[in-house]
Amino acid sequence: MSVLVANNDNFEELVLKSKRKVLVDFNADWCGPCQMLKPIIEEVADENSDVSVLSINIDDNDVLAEDYNIQSIPCLVVFKDGKEIKRSVGLISKEEIEGLLNE
Repeated sequence: MSVLVANNDNFEELVLKSKRKVLVDFNADWCGPCQMLKPIIEEVADENSDVSVLSINIDDNDVLAEDYNIQSIPCLVVFKDGKEIKRSVGLISKEEIEGLLNE
């Protein structure tokens, strides 16, 4: 499954109402670590068909960034049943991302 682009308009449908776990990557185009994380996020999306993986550009969706108190990026947030269950800030490995999803 590919990485979907989420925004202020579709966030509720794609994340809060999702029946599956959702990994949200809060990022920005100007962020070097975010760009380094992007191919890893794509791999995780391709290899985990039971998880929805979304990318949110904080510059284009500042309301969401504020609502979820995104202070530093990249910030990965795992949601289950519409609730945040895990969060990781900074560049992490594929194994660490999979650990977030499997806990």
